[in-house]
Amino acid sequence: MARIVQKFGGTSVADMTRIKAVAVTVKRELDAGNQVAVVLSAMAGVTDQLVGYAAQTGSVFDAREYDVVVSTGEQVTVGLLALCLQNLGVTARSWLGWQVPISTDGVHGKARIKAIEAKELRRRMATGEVPVVAGFQGFGPDNRITTLGRGGSDTSAVALAAALEADRCDIYTDVEGVYTCDPRIVAKARKIDKITYEEMLELASLGAKVLQTRSVVLAMRMGVRLHVRSSYSDVPGTLVVDEDEIVEHEMVSGIAYSRDEAKITLVKVRDKPGVAAAIFGPLADASINVDMIVQNVSADGKATDITFTVPRGELKRTVETLEAKRKQLGYADLISDANVAKISVIGVGMRSHAGVAQRMFKTLGEKGINIQVISTSEIKVSVLVAEEYTELALRALHSAYGLDSE
Repeated sequence: MARIVQKFGGTSVADMTRIKAVAVTVKRELDAGNQVAVVLSAMAGVTDQLVGYAAQTGSVFDAREYDVVVSTGEQVTVGLLALCLQNLGVTARSWLGWQVPISTDGVHGKARIKAIEAKELRRRMATGEVPVVAGFQGFGPDNRITTLGRGGSDTSAVALAAALEADRCDIYTDVEGVYTCDPRIVAKARKIDKITYEEMLELASLGAKVLQTRSVVLAMRMGVRLHVRSSYSDVPGTLVVDEDEIVEHEMVSGIAYSRDEAKITLVKVRDKPGVAAAIFGPLADASINVDMIVQNVSADGKATDITFTVPRGELKRTVETLEAKRKQLGYADLISDANVAKISVIGVGMRSHAGVAQRMFKTLGEKGINIQVISTSEIKVSVLVAEEYTELALRALHSAYGLDSE
């Protein structure tokens, strides 16, 4: 008998037809002799609607009351699924975050889980009961409802799986697993059977939307095996596991992309100690996340150009922040470009294979794609290119690394 946590996202519980289908999936696992706990998101689009309602109350609102409003979507789905399971003859009970209990810190809107007391859930699961737990929520030090931030139900599921000492956490979504690249762009993309936590973390942080980054970090830290699979079919999905579980590593496991990028170049910045801190300090104070950074070599030792990227939605605020400091920073010009995309190749096999970056640069060069910025880590190489070359770059690299399906 295995203990399994099943998590279903918003598209999987989008309406009563889908919720009834989820109930059948849960019962099938239960009938196989396993203990099952379920974590649910709100119906697709509901959280956005609730956020919109909160925004309409005014430009300033209490974050504690905001959490009360936006957490209600999951309350609806857990109650409905419990009812559907009961109608199938399954003993089931819904649980809100404070009932489990799931305790968090007091940062409303983006709380972090501190502890889950799962003793009562384990006891009930041992009797064949299915706990249906609301994702995305908990309660803070002041006993107020808290929410974990967008996509927080994945984190709820992984944390609950760790607390229950579950054998596996199944993440049900609208795709059949993790693919080598976005199949909507690369027709020859193939599903990955197993992928390491590190690779999945890189893919999630670099644009792949299958799993929330925080949930992967938590799964890696707690050793929770993840199974990403489709709620629309019974085919096996992708297992996210420790590196030791994968015998032979591919040189490159996947290719990710992000169009949520903007490039800024500061021209002729004074080349002296402390100038980088003077530039990026105000951006950090403004909570603007800087990603790729390149500083050109100064020929005369007096001035240099610094290029970096920020999220596209932060471009205007970044420019305003830097222009306000122009006199102190002493740069000659600021050039911005929102028409860029970041392309990344990822694979733990890079540790033992040489020439990964060279193949990337050669492939892009042969396609006439100019590389604007380069960033690397132990298992990743990222480049910034003009946005119009995104699809061409993805397809060319997918073939170059031998990832195309047969």
